[in-house]
Amino acid sequence: MKANMGTTDKIIRIALAALVAILYFTNVITGTIGIVLLVLAAVFVLTSLISFCPLYPILGMNTTKKK
Repeated sequence: MKANMGTTDKIIRIALAALVAILYFTNVITGTIGIVLLVLAAVFVLTSLISFCPLYPILGMNTTKKK
């Protein structure tokens, strides 16, 4: 797996994941949609930590800086 996520992309994903977690644990979002969003937030954090998004190669995307 070659890194395909840039720093800005990772920061945005982690911020969105944190927002979803806060909204879920303060009961602003609940039920099935809350669980689905929480799982999506976990995926965002995981992909940010490994700097690889499996959808990017399929879509032909790469947000890393070119050297």
